[in-house]
Amino acid sequence: MTIAPVSNPTVRLRVPSDEDALAWHRVFDHPEVMEFHGGRRAEFSVYEELTARQRRHDAELGYCFWTVLGDDDEVLGFTGAQPWPHPEFGPVGSVEIGWRLGRAAWGKGYATTAARLTLERVRAAGVPEVVAMVDSRNARSVAVAGRLGMRRAETYPMSDGRQALCFRLAL
Repeated sequence: MTIAPVSNPTVRLRVPSDEDALAWHRVFDHPEVMEFHGGRRAEFSVYEELTARQRRHDAELGYCFWTVLGDDDEVLGFTGAQPWPHPEFGPVGSVEIGWRLGRAAWGKGYATTAARLTLERVRAAGVPEVVAMVDSRNARSVAVAGRLGMRRAETYPMSDGRQALCFRLAL
């Protein structure tokens, strides 16, 4: 039996709009999606603030967490980069790359394809290195980091006893 190789899906990235706050709220409203992001659904206001912050990042830095769009322009989630947002924890001073997709988009190559586009954009913006912080139990995100060529660098204990793996990639 011959197994066909997985092709890279077509994705488009755009700066998140006000409307994307509602789309992110909708596509991330799934227990499996939120398992490693607090374990419960986030309020709509969280996404309103997040999309507004990402628009500021794009205007000031030239990169942000962009909305990921699929073939028919449906919102799949986000991927992108931002300055590490936690001054008391983790790789302070680094630029973080991240991704989160709605459950219906998992396992189709969207996260890796969109994250590769992100790497191209942040490299063009002059960022010399990125990090990805991944919950040690999140095998899917660990796999994406590996497909991007990132190397595991540090481990950080989290306040709830979990471990965060820090992956690094020189650009």
